[in-house]
Amino acid sequence: MLPFGPQDRRQFIKQTAATTILTSLGPTHAIGKLHRSDDAPECCDRTYATVAAAIKAPPETIAYVPAIYAGSNVKQPDYLATIDLDSSSKTYGQVIHRLPMPNIGDELHHFGWNSCSSCHGKDKVGRRFIVLPGISSSRIHIVDTIDPRAPKMHKVIEPETIKLKTGLSAPHTVHCLSTGEIMISMLGNADGEGPGGFMLLDQKFDVKGRWEKDATGMQFNYDFWYQPRLNSMVSSEWGAPNTVSQGFKLEHVAEGKYGRRLHFWDWENRKIVQSIDLGEEGLIPLEVRFHHDPSSTHGFVGAALSSTIWHWHKPGDKWEAKQIIGVDSVPTDGWPFPVPGLITDVVLSMDDRFLYFSNWLHGDLRQYNVSDPVNPKLTGQVWLGGVIGKGRELNGKNLTGGPQMLQLSLDGKRLYLTNSLYGPWDNQFYPDMAQTGSYFLKIDCDTDKGGMTLDEKFFVDFGVEPNGPARAHEIRFATGDSTSDIWS
Repeated sequence: MLPFGPQDRRQFIKQTAATTILTSLGPTHAIGKLHRSDDAPECCDRTYATVAAAIKAPPETIAYVPAIYAGSNVKQPDYLATIDLDSSSKTYGQVIHRLPMPNIGDELHHFGWNSCSSCHGKDKVGRRFIVLPGISSSRIHIVDTIDPRAPKMHKVIEPETIKLKTGLSAPHTVHCLSTGEIMISMLGNADGEGPGGFMLLDQKFDVKGRWEKDATGMQFNYDFWYQPRLNSMVSSEWGAPNTVSQGFKLEHVAEGKYGRRLHFWDWENRKIVQSIDLGEEGLIPLEVRFHHDPSSTHGFVGAALSSTIWHWHKPGDKWEAKQIIGVDSVPTDGWPFPVPGLITDVVLSMDDRFLYFSNWLHGDLRQYNVSDPVNPKLTGQVWLGGVIGKGRELNGKNLTGGPQMLQLSLDGKRLYLTNSLYGPWDNQFYPDMAQTGSYFLKIDCDTDKGGMTLDEKFFVDFGVEPNGPARAHEIRFATGDSTSDIWS
């Protein structure tokens, strides 16, 4: 393990610089349990006309989670796990289906849908196909969920095709567009260096080419979110694939190999119009979350390395960003420096009231009321794994690794989480995860006063999978979740 951290965030950053079917057909349609159907429109629309309609949808009954063997001693393909979330089902809380990838070594990571609520009423397919990239292989898998409980492979886009047509590699965030196209942020060029860019797929899942026309000012790429009513997009920065795949190294920070900027784009003209340098308190800004209100300029980003949360908005002609939360480092036995929280995932409730984030190294999950976006109030905290001695047991098993990827139900009442960040970093900071596998947990959330409670009866243990312990990453629900939908 190669721990890092300062006496406090400012000292740490100074030192380093020196050296994360319900057929929901809209409010006018009846919604029942997910089931198989040969009628694609009836099976698979699963989108919502408005944010309010999404919030009122019935509870999620199925989750999809990539289970990863890349970078481990298990020489098997990664797979997509389907988990039963229907509390009335006999298989509740169990993996009910596993779809293996055709190749070994993909490192499945983030994924998304062919269609979401920005396409509501505009197409006949809806939220049917999962777009599932491998961040290490640069291979993209298209998965058909017409039978939601038993997804099947539809198409595979090989990395050679992607590199030939776009000059890009390492696919990350997937968002559908109102045009029916799919846009994917790419971390690197064909050789694995920055700054990367954005790739477009058409409705047949063929590579169209690159989205951006002018990326001047972008040194690295990571996450993105667009607000079409504002003609705006925001993107964040991690590092080049050739850097992050080596694991975390302090010298890479000093060499400027990690990002610290937010980029605001002209959506229609596909170019950066403003970049904000978050400085030493904003190193490695990862997940970006605009308000779900499609007319709002407000949003949030978590800076992982600096363990800070930033709020952005556009009060006039220019975008502004301000740090609103900071997590102090904690002195810990066996670490040469106090341990930073390492904020790795952020999720915002559909009503834009509650912000959740995970401190992957500390091992806690936090809930803030952000009704006033610049004055967040801590309303809930749950301790799980982590390295600072506040971990816990569940069902007789120690929870290895802190909470990482988060996903929130449409009504905001249930938060699900996994603990894998990225293979090379998992192996560095939580080497035991290779033997214990990941956990998939559920948190009950109070949406009135705030507060969180771990559901101790719900525990999906990826340490006991048929082919050996697997690492679980991002979470999607078959009928949409708090990070899948954008309204145009």
